[in-house]
Amino acid sequence: MIALVAVLAGCSAETSVAPPTSSSPGTPPDTGSPGPGAFSPLAAAAPAEVATGLDLPWDIAFTSAAAGSTALGSTALVSERDTGRILELDAAGASREIGTVGGIRHGGEGGLLGLAVDAENRLYAYSTGANGNRIERFALTGAAGSLGLGAPATIVDGLPAAGIHNGGRIAFGPDGMLYAGVGDAGMRPSAQDLGSLGGKILRMTPDGAVPADNPFASSLVYSYGHRNVQGLGWAADGTMFASEFGQNTWDELNIIEAGGNYGWPEVEGLAGAEGFIDPVQQWAPAEASPSGLAVIDDTVFIANLRGGVLRAVPVADPATSRDYFTGEFGRLRTVAAAPDGSVWFLTNNSGGQPAGDRIMSVRLAA
Repeated sequence: MIALVAVLAGCSAETSVAPPTSSSPGTPPDTGSPGPGAFSPLAAAAPAEVATGLDLPWDIAFTSAAAGSTALGSTALVSERDTGRILELDAAGASREIGTVGGIRHGGEGGLLGLAVDAENRLYAYSTGANGNRIERFALTGAAGSLGLGAPATIVDGLPAAGIHNGGRIAFGPDGMLYAGVGDAGMRPSAQDLGSLGGKILRMTPDGAVPADNPFASSLVYSYGHRNVQGLGWAADGTMFASEFGQNTWDELNIIEAGGNYGWPEVEGLAGAEGFIDPVQQWAPAEASPSGLAVIDDTVFIANLRGGVLRAVPVADPATSRDYFTGEFGRLRTVAAAPDGSVWFLTNNSGGQPAGDRIMSVRLAA
């Protein structure tokens, strides 16, 4: 059974709490056009609308025309947290439902969360069900513009779930393995317990098996000591980045090492404590709540909920950052690399309001 945990005042993602009086160094404001040679990964052009009228969208994934199924093309798929719907977008940004993930227990931060597409154009979805959070795989049927969702195959089930800290981000790494961020579900000690899958980043084969080279024998655990990982991505050299919601003090950007312990709940943010890996950058929760993450052209782009900002971090100097669109679009849930080379980000404001949420696109700088 899912533990129904009350939303805590310290949850940086979904609640409004007083920000700390201190702030993280190396986090400049959105200051417009920088001087010559300054870090400026996005073009000066205003973002363009890709799609509108979405209902609490959570993630974006793309099929690949190069994956042996040209009928699918490079189609954008979008998850809606509370409705359980998976949508496909056409070239004009119109959306249509391709199917609904069944058995979802939504409420609080649970529901239909992350999406990922594998090398065979099969769709994976992370969602909250009757027995906890789970990852299911679906065949995509039909062709672009008329896609359908095949029957689910459960890859992993029984992941810790609650009204808070469900994690939910899934992504395929450059090694072909599926990675998943699993929150602590409000049960803090689980993050340090290697016998629990809560408060972890998991690594598995596309069928849900434990890879032989995982850091802990016979375990899906790849790294631990996490509160609520929300973004996963890899640089061209294989460096793995993860964004994470903190409690009341610091949100984090981490570089993930196999078998690494990232400290929660013993430490939060930069602590310099023996045995724990410090984040490469931290932010006060009111400025951040770092959600989805994508590494594009040597830049880590992070969508922020409470901060209402698209944050850009250079891979070569991850202790620095530049902010874009501060407060212009409200809460930003995720960011993705679109097949045309642009950066997409989606808002997460609607909660069933008629105007709905939208996806925006912005060009990279030349």
